[in-house]
Amino acid sequence: MTKQEKVDFVINTLNQLYPTIPVPLDHKDPYTLLIAVLLSAQSTDVRVNQITPLLFEKADNPYEMIKLSVEEIREIIKPVGLSPMKSKGIYGLSHILIDKHNGQVPKTYEALEELPAVGHKTAAVVLSQAFGIPAFPVDTHIHRLMYRWNLTNGKNVVQTERDAKRLFPKEIWNDLHLQIIWYGRQYSPARGWDLEKDIITKTIGRASVLQAYYKKTQNSARHNQM
Repeated sequence: MTKQEKVDFVINTLNQLYPTIPVPLDHKDPYTLLIAVLLSAQSTDVRVNQITPLLFEKADNPYEMIKLSVEEIREIIKPVGLSPMKSKGIYGLSHILIDKHNGQVPKTYEALEELPAVGHKTAAVVLSQAFGIPAFPVDTHIHRLMYRWNLTNGKNVVQTERDAKRLFPKEIWNDLHLQIIWYGRQYSPARGWDLEKDIITKTIGRASVLQAYYKKTQNSARHNQM
């Protein structure tokens, strides 16, 4: 397969598997999405979706959020982890949104990345999912899969994002990054990976990754026979 044929295979397979694409984090507007994405760092979407209703019941906009103290925010979001940093970030960015952006979430990377606790990936998710602006947020699933599929050397997420944007058409970035995330969770996880179920990696996977997988499964089969 040529590189282009591999890219087309990925797009077609994902479109068949995920014709409609749910957004993993529950939200109702750009602000609640921004907070949910910030909370999801080193946590799970399931955990975040359990906690955000409790937080948004008290404050679902920056004007209400700054009425809470950092400690009050921290107490609510504790179960998602990294609560000291995240609570300061939520409080601080809510102030900045009011002071600099009339309480609205800005629509550029530059303005979003100026907000406390908001990195490039968080900004990209907000731009793509809240505003429909083409972006390609790279999380651990996408980073792992792009490497497994031999579509990037995957030295870091910056390189992976650059390669993804180069390979895939801009008009499908926003859907595609979500499709890859769902695919990674269901068919190509980091742990408990079953290559037989992972049609994309099985078809176009990096030779060294496939060899390592088969070697590992042979060794464990041999071990089980002893």
